[in-house]
Amino acid sequence: MLATQFTRGWGFRYPIISAPMANIAHGRLAAAVTAAGGLGLIGIGHKDSPAIIEREAALARGGRFGIGLLAWMLDQQPDLLDAAVAQQPYLIAISFGSIRPYADRLHRAGILLATQVSTRAAAIAAEEAGAGLIVAQGNEAGGHCGFVATLPLLQIVLDSVRTPVAAAGGIASPAGVAAVLAAGAVAAWVGTAFLLCPEAQTTAEARSRIAAANETGTIHTPVFDRVNRLGWPPEFPGRALRNPFAETWHGRESELMADPEEIARFRAGAERKDYDVTSIFAGQAVGMLSQARTAHETVEWLGEGSERLLRERLTGLLS
Repeated sequence: MLATQFTRGWGFRYPIISAPMANIAHGRLAAAVTAAGGLGLIGIGHKDSPAIIEREAALARGGRFGIGLLAWMLDQQPDLLDAAVAQQPYLIAISFGSIRPYADRLHRAGILLATQVSTRAAAIAAEEAGAGLIVAQGNEAGGHCGFVATLPLLQIVLDSVRTPVAAAGGIASPAGVAAVLAAGAVAAWVGTAFLLCPEAQTTAEARSRIAAANETGTIHTPVFDRVNRLGWPPEFPGRALRNPFAETWHGRESELMADPEEIARFRAGAERKDYDVTSIFAGQAVGMLSQARTAHETVEWLGEGSERLLRERLTGLLS
């Protein structure tokens, strides 16, 4: 039932890819996901260095793994790509910008190139640039994402390209995995469902807030990027848990950036990990996280559960 390009063609037991969440998805989580039969990815963020890539790849080595990079960062820090390629991962994901400058190099290195897209035009451009896996990332996703929901975007991307397509955004249960596989995705790209896993780098206080949040408890906002003075393209705001700081300043970002006292307050709060101020990135599926599972348990639950659902539902529909 789970015979897709990802499983049958690329040899993975389950069509599950753990999203490269910066500061959360490091080598330990990637290794556990891969050991369970999926593909684990290491997320590299704006504070990370080539040494971090080497260290975390060493933890993930022993099975196939991937590394997620930000296109807008590579323009300024090409040594991050050098370090990633040197680790010879199975897959490198380059998202939130053009992959064209990097595609030939990854092809020559024998590394599968993936990229997340949030529009039809971006999917077509990714295919033309040489992506081997296109991830249709819906607006329900945690972290940075565009403005189109997963289901319409997935249909649009599948209709627009011949390259294998994975789906991301709002997938945190066997039913979610089954839905995107039935639609034609080759794999589910899952982030939020792994936030409570012990292998993730989530802090204890963040775990508590994630577990308490419901499906309306997130906000899609540029506030955190603006106050951190990060170079994120404006078409990709970040989805995070709602907190007083975001609620106060969402839609008033220019006013915030003109207030040095508020900027200082934010930075002090971020330093001490005060989550009433700083961000916890999570998707709308956070409302489904009712219990903590290990990464191995999460992959098996998603994979076995989706296979069972597809078998039962298809048998029922065709009978």
